[in-house]
Amino acid sequence: MAATNSSQSEYVTIVSGDGFEFVIPRSTACVSGTIRRMLEPSSKFSEALTGRCVLENISGVVLEKVCEYFCYNQRNKNQTNVPDMDIPPELCLELLMAADYLDT
Repeated sequence: MAATNSSQSEYVTIVSGDGFEFVIPRSTACVSGTIRRMLEPSSKFSEALTGRCVLENISGVVLEKVCEYFCYNQRNKNQTNVPDMDIPPELCLELLMAADYLDT
């Protein structure tokens, strides 16, 4: 994988603390302010070069739901009366903490 081409890639890889990887469109991932700042070409972060964001403190189960939300948000951003996403009650606290960390 060429690091210089990854920063221009349309897709990014988001990795959970337990090693699960999610490849999503860059514009979708940038719903998160934290990820957007990591990927800014002018930043000094390695994520900007590799297009790979490792989020050590977020589990794969939670990150999967976060990525699902990013896609849901992107797909419905210009619509009204959008139904709520289905969120399992047992994930609510962890998702709230992940949303705070990711500035979402």
